[in-house]
Amino acid sequence: GTVRRSRGDAEGALKVAAKQVEAEYHVPHLAHASMEPPAAVARWSGDRVECWACVQAPQSARKAVAEACGVPLDRVTINVTWLGGGFGRKSKPDFVVEAARVARAAGAPVKVQWTREDDLHHDYFHTVSVQRLTGGLAADGRCVAWRHRTVFPPIGSTFTAGNTTPSWGELRMGCTDVPFAVPNLRVESGEAKAHVRIGWLRSVANIYHAFAVQSFAAELAAAANRDPKDYLLELIGPPRHVDPRGEGAEYDNYGDSLDEYPIDTGRLAAVVKQAASRARWGRALPPGHGLGIAAHRSFLSYVATVVEVAWDSATKRLSIPGVWSVMDAGTVVNPGSARSQLEGGTLFGLSNALYGAIPARRGVVQQRDSPDFRLMRMDEAPRVVEAHVVESDAPPGGVGEPPTPPAAPALCNAIFAATGKRVRHLPVFRDGNPNRLEV
Repeated sequence: GTVRRSRGDAEGALKVAAKQVEAEYHVPHLAHASMEPPAAVARWSGDRVECWACVQAPQSARKAVAEACGVPLDRVTINVTWLGGGFGRKSKPDFVVEAARVARAAGAPVKVQWTREDDLHHDYFHTVSVQRLTGGLAADGRCVAWRHRTVFPPIGSTFTAGNTTPSWGELRMGCTDVPFAVPNLRVESGEAKAHVRIGWLRSVANIYHAFAVQSFAAELAAAANRDPKDYLLELIGPPRHVDPRGEGAEYDNYGDSLDEYPIDTGRLAAVVKQAASRARWGRALPPGHGLGIAAHRSFLSYVATVVEVAWDSATKRLSIPGVWSVMDAGTVVNPGSARSQLEGGTLFGLSNALYGAIPARRGVVQQRDSPDFRLMRMDEAPRVVEAHVVESDAPPGGVGEPPTPPAAPALCNAIFAATGKRVRHLPVFRDGNPNRLEV
């Protein structure tokens, strides 16, 4: 693959390591599955068109309608309605363009509303990915070498046919910006061809990169015979500011200055400690129960999540007694809304980890309607959901997307703690059957 970040001599350190650990992680295509499918109303008056639509990016929708209909931008008005759930899907204006074109052809106001089948079959899917990580451990269990190889069809393929190269923007989401204090580190990316439309899904590339990185951190802890929380803190290392640009990576820090929004390992370690404390990490657990932990920085915020699972070996059922999430998003103006996002983003990540997948056969998406696309149900949701937002005077970061990435690895690390089985291929229930745990 193409080297995207390098520190020390990872290849050399791997060769002489006392122990070498390697694992491969798979994340499938995912659908947005918004509660309200894409819908838009369009009305023409002469050469002017006015649209009402559930869009996340009205400016881009306005531009797309103007270009598609061949009218000046100032002849297009976009009214934003309630979103009905978006998660990135409704940042794409295809359904608004469709309504504008049909309304002009019909010579009358037209409402276009996609069916659930339309939505599932013609989504801008979250991309499929494969990650292979290799770690080298010293005799005392310290991680002395870290190599991460990532492959996924890039979002750029949606805009440029044949594009197979991941962008720096995708790679900096949990891959080239990994903040671990490992002396020898190497990040590589490969080429992958897209076979469906690729788009943004809540937290984007952080989903699969966090799943791989945080799952592998727990695997290294097990190989070193160490506590996963303590080992994660050791990987994070002492408080410092990390700058991937000094190691060959291009890094735009979500469009903000690294001086104002540094990659701060002190803040990341702090949320790990708080989440572990709130979950009472290390407490005695009933048989079949396990705790898993994961932490991730994305969209300038820091989130750590602890998940408790219970595995009933007699009934072969998995349940989630509790989840504890802590978010440091800097200055928060509305703590209630931030907590709601922390809760919702965590559950969103857990649902996708348990069931999320869009399989295709002979080029056709297999799901047709809601019963075919399984989501986590009310009776499957954690019985305890504790979300804590850290009080901080740091500049404000994101709150809607950062809660999602740590959920899947925390869940799968908990499954390992409860069952001794690793989940490296999502979803956990690959056939949608909650009575069948795939490992």
